[in-house]
Amino acid sequence: MSLPSAPAYDLVVVGSGPTGSAYVREVYERHPTARVLLLDAGPRLTDDPGRHVKNIPDPGERARAQRASEGPGPAGRPGTRLLGAPELPAAALSTNVGGMGAHWTGACPRPGDGERIGFLPAAELDADLARAERLLHVDAHVFDGAPFADEVRARLSALFDPGRAADRRVAAMPLAVTARADGAHVWSGTDVILGGAAHDERVEIADRCLCLRVDLDGDTVTGVTVRDQVTGEERGVGARAVVVAADALRTPQLLHASGVRPPALGRYLNDQPQIVYAVRLPDDVVAAHRAVTGRTRDEDGAIVPQSGVSWVPYTDAQPFHGQVMQLDASPVPLADGVEVAPGAVVGLGWFCAKDITPEDRVEFSDTETDAYGLPAPRIHYRYTDADLAAIERAKRAVAEAGAAVGIPLDDSPVLLPAGSSLHYQGTTRMGPADDGTSVCDTHSRVWNIHGLWLAGNNVIPTATACNPTLTSVALAVRGARALVEHLGSAVGHVATPAR
Repeated sequence: MSLPSAPAYDLVVVGSGPTGSAYVREVYERHPTARVLLLDAGPRLTDDPGRHVKNIPDPGERARAQRASEGPGPAGRPGTRLLGAPELPAAALSTNVGGMGAHWTGACPRPGDGERIGFLPAAELDADLARAERLLHVDAHVFDGAPFADEVRARLSALFDPGRAADRRVAAMPLAVTARADGAHVWSGTDVILGGAAHDERVEIADRCLCLRVDLDGDTVTGVTVRDQVTGEERGVGARAVVVAADALRTPQLLHASGVRPPALGRYLNDQPQIVYAVRLPDDVVAAHRAVTGRTRDEDGAIVPQSGVSWVPYTDAQPFHGQVMQLDASPVPLADGVEVAPGAVVGLGWFCAKDITPEDRVEFSDTETDAYGLPAPRIHYRYTDADLAAIERAKRAVAEAGAAVGIPLDDSPVLLPAGSSLHYQGTTRMGPADDGTSVCDTHSRVWNIHGLWLAGNNVIPTATACNPTLTSVALAVRGARALVEHLGSAVGHVATPAR
């Protein structure tokens, strides 16, 4: 379907990725009568909305779903299109029901030390992280049976664990992955987050439906204006509340198009500089596990674990995050022509925390438009001296980790082009006070706008190195509590359609 079928709703959520879907699920479960509309500019790829494309059994169907997710513009990593930003050359976006939740690696580490948001009550943040783990079906033990996993982690632990707190030592990566009864594994998409809400009549999912702006009456939300991407028809849709969860680049774009332009909008943009390295496990380690199956995927596409996924957590003393996984199981494909003995080649990815500055930003034109007719973005982004020093330090750390794990296949660690992590953050960051350095409050409500919430990695205000999805979903859980209170306190029925 495209345009919404009803003229008005209690809640409209713009963007169907993990955080938008988390708002839908939380409101659906906490408010027994709320009518919810979930919008996405892209197509629905699977019968279960938001299913991870790596769970599509047929390779041809999987590839078609990835192509359908790319949207207009040059293709990036499978399922994405490049933004075309010279200062952030690898920046890429997905446009489909499920957003990047249909394509992600499923890594869900908890933030630690300086990654945590210090102005949020620690106990509340931990409870929300736990709820996010349940919504995403996170499991830290799903690859415990991987034959090489213990060996890889033991080698990493010997190098990194001395002097670390117990919760910051090398561990199995918590993953949004579910073990099947036959021992294979499938990745969590946003179908998992939505749960029963995706098939209830109180929740409507409108695909190929682009939100053009959030409609306001003074400082109060009245709904959204949308365009059917198939027919071109435009319509106002009334709402008592709106959540914009359109990612860290398109969320500030939509606010700008709506005339919501606080000083911090688009600023504090940060990606995580990413360094990669590949090693081959020693022959004696491989020989010790001759029972390892010769396949890495089941016939239906599910992952068969070999070396699993290991995690080197961020610490303030070592401000980077390490992700170590068998390359043949990664949702990010190997380079063409690379032959891999199952589980024997291990990839190391080290992510650095960015030196956050307001000068790193995305700004929007009032005269030029993008392929969707929205204000054209321009990225301003650079590595500071502090970033360059952190990158060199991380290169040394990942080289040491690679040497500890196995035999290096690369001459030296490689810094990927800026934007490669796809972990863009900060452009609508939350803050404890409306002092010009944040766009929303500690419950993700836009300052001085009644009924408007934000969601996504863009809300995270801290410099993180770990994968941000778990944190973003936890902040969505927190915001949803305030949103349910708003819906419960509102007087009357759903709003009339915006004009």
